[in-house]
Amino acid sequence: MNANLYALFASRFPADQSACCIETHDGQYYTWGDVERASARIANLLSSLNLPSGARIAVQVEKSPEALILYLATLRAGFVYLPLNTAYRSAEIEYFIGDAEPAVFVCSPKNFGWVAQIAFKAGTQHLFTLDEIGSAGYGRNSGSLLARAMHYSDQFETVEKQADDLAVILYTSGTTGRSKGAMLSHGNIGSNAKVLQQYWHWQADDVLLHALPLFHIHGLLVAANGALLNGSKMIFLPKFDAAEVCRHLPRSSVFMGVPTYYVRLLADSAFGRDTCRNVRLFISGSAPLLADTFTEFSARTGHTILERYGMSETAMLTSNPYDGERRGCTVGMPLPGVSLRLMRSDEAGHSSLCGPDEIGDIQVKGPNVFQGYWRMPEKTAEEFTADGYFKTGDVGKFDRDGYLAIVGRSKDLIISGGYNVYPKEIETVLDDIDGVLESAVIGVPHADFGEAVTAVIVKRPNAKLTTGGVIELLKSTIANFKVPKQVFFAEELPRNTMGKVQKNVLRELYAMPAAPAEAPGVTPS
Repeated sequence: MNANLYALFASRFPADQSACCIETHDGQYYTWGDVERASARIANLLSSLNLPSGARIAVQVEKSPEALILYLATLRAGFVYLPLNTAYRSAEIEYFIGDAEPAVFVCSPKNFGWVAQIAFKAGTQHLFTLDEIGSAGYGRNSGSLLARAMHYSDQFETVEKQADDLAVILYTSGTTGRSKGAMLSHGNIGSNAKVLQQYWHWQADDVLLHALPLFHIHGLLVAANGALLNGSKMIFLPKFDAAEVCRHLPRSSVFMGVPTYYVRLLADSAFGRDTCRNVRLFISGSAPLLADTFTEFSARTGHTILERYGMSETAMLTSNPYDGERRGCTVGMPLPGVSLRLMRSDEAGHSSLCGPDEIGDIQVKGPNVFQGYWRMPEKTAEEFTADGYFKTGDVGKFDRDGYLAIVGRSKDLIISGGYNVYPKEIETVLDDIDGVLESAVIGVPHADFGEAVTAVIVKRPNAKLTTGGVIELLKSTIANFKVPKQVFFAEELPRNTMGKVQKNVLRELYAMPAAPAEAPGVTPS
C-alpha cells in the first residue's frame, strides 16, 4: 500500500469531483477536480527537473490555494516540502538555504531579486515564483511556476512512498539560536491527521474557515490536512481579519486559531452567538489561551473553545475532549496512540515519574513523533531518552483527572501571536548593535499576543541608544514578529551566583503595570 500522504488524502476526496474544495475570500472556487489536476501538472513539472531522491522544495510565498496545491504536488512527486515563514528576511533565508540545500526554491515575485542572489550563490538549481493572485486555471500574474506547469499533463501517478520516508521539514529553533529542521515522515503526519479526524469528530458536511498561515504546523498540518483528509470544503482567508471571519463564520462549522484571534474576535462588536450559529467546533493552539479569554468567549457565544497541544517535532500530542469537559488553562489529555509522561530529576541527576499535581518535564513517544533534526544526529540523540521518549523542553503537570497544564518552557521559548520566538537569536542581533553591552530577551504576558517579546539592554558608557532607534534597526534586520514590543534600558542584568542571567526576575520586574522611570518602553503595535 502506498504510504504517500497525498495518496491518503486522495483516498478520502469526495466522489463528486465537481464539489468545492476551496473557496477564497473573494469568491473564487476550486473544485476537488481542480486540485487533483493542478497538483498533477506541478508534480509533472517537478519530476521533469530530474531532481535527486529526497530533494527539498523550499517555499516562501503568500497564502493562496495555489500554495496549498504546491504542497500537495510536492508530496505527489515524492519530494520533501519545506515551508518558510513569509516574514523571514535575507539573513534568515540565507541560513535555511545553506542548511537545507533545496534543489528548488519558490518565492513571491516581489522577493525574486534578493532571493535569487542568495539561492543561486548557494547552488540552488531552480527558482520559481508564485503569486498570491491566480487560480487553478493559471490566471494572469500567477508567477513562473504555474506558467511553466500549464504545459504539463494534468494526470500524474502518485509516487510510491514508505511510511518512514521524509515528507516535510519544519524549521524550529533552539535557545542557542541555531534553527533546526524537524523531519516529519509521511507516516508521522498521516497518523496524526487520522487520529485528529476521529478525536475531533470531523463530519461529512464540515466546512473549515481557514484563517491561519500555511507555513506553520497549525495552518498546514492540522487545519488544512484535517479538511483534506475529511474531504471537507475550506473557506480560505489570506490572513486573519476579524471582520472577514465574522462574515464567513455563519457558513462554517470548524474554526482553528491562535489565542490572538479569539481576543480580537471578542473585541469586535459584530461577533456573537448569531455569528457562530452554525459552528460546531472552535479550536485554539500554538500558545496558551488566557483564562479570561476562555471564559468570555463561552459567555459571549455559548461555545467552549477546545485547547490542544503540539509542536513542530511531534504534531499534536494532547487535546481537550470533543465530548466531555473542556477545561480552561489545560490542553486536555494525551491523544490515542501517544504516550506522554512527566519526569523530574533530583540533584543527583536521577529521574522519576511525576504524580498528579507534580511539575515535571514533558516527554512523549508515538507514531507522530518526528524522525529527528535535519543533519544534526548528535542533537537528535540528545533530545531522546534511552527508552525512546522525545524531550519536548516544556514543563507541565497533570491534575487528578488527567488533564495536562503547560506551566512553563524550560528552553525560554516565547510564543507571541502563535509564532515561536527564541530569545538567543534576538539577543545575538542586539549584542551586535554599537553601544549595546549586553541584552536579555524575555516574554511577558500580553492580552492580545499571549506573550510580548521584551528586550532589556545594558548600554555601554556614553552610548546614545534610544528605544525607537533599536526597534527600527531590528525591523530592518529580523522578521517583524521577533521584534520586541518593548525595549527597556537597565544598569545591569540580575544574575545568580553562577553568573546566569535571572530571566524570572526580569519577567517579574517588567511585567509590572508601571515600568521603572529609567526603563522607557514602546507601546505594542
